[in-house]
Amino acid sequence: MTAAEAVAGILDGATVMLSGFAGAGFSNQLVAALRDLGPRNLTLVVNSATHRLSNTHELIAAGMVRKVICSAARGHDKSGLSAFEQLYKDGKIELEVLPQGTFVESIRAGGAGIPAYFTPTGFGTDLAAGKETRRFGERDYVLEAAITGDAALIRADVADRWGNLTFRHAQQNFGPAMATASKLVVAEVRAFSEVPIPPEQVQLSGVFVDRIYVAGDGA
Repeated sequence: MTAAEAVAGILDGATVMLSGFAGAGFSNQLVAALRDLGPRNLTLVVNSATHRLSNTHELIAAGMVRKVICSAARGHDKSGLSAFEQLYKDGKIELEVLPQGTFVESIRAGGAGIPAYFTPTGFGTDLAAGKETRRFGERDYVLEAAITGDAALIRADVADRWGNLTFRHAQQNFGPAMATASKLVVAEVRAFSEVPIPPEQVQLSGVFVDRIYVAGDGA
């Protein structure tokens, strides 16, 4: 399967989850293929909107993104504003910021079929503005909605023919949670194995994986 075939069917208006954190786990070849496919009005669910090692900014710069849900939106371009920051400044893109723990828990909740949950994180801050709050015991909590996606593009190390995945170190980050919360899951991997990965080494079950793209060692 080519990268283009792997992302085929992602339509205008889709919510797309992208794994990756601190340089690890970005499915950059799949993201490039999605850019070439060209769906519009996307909502991106990604930890950072502007990480310098991610191709996410190419989707934003191409005008394909309507909204970003993330935990970090600050750019890394020392020469000026990033494409995302400029679009946000101009009122041409929406932004929803969540604390990083809330970000991943909202995705996990979506994968578990939990529509919303209460968390103390963010209570009393601008991030809780307009959200329902409730007091339990001696603490105040904020109601956060679950996040689900139409597609998740994740990066892993090895896949077998049943779709089971292993990850390398921090590459695992948000990928497993995103895979449980999305209708279509595409994994970009370094290597493909015709023999099954030993059960005790499987880090994401092939039950959650729909398509595999073998990218090799390239990011």
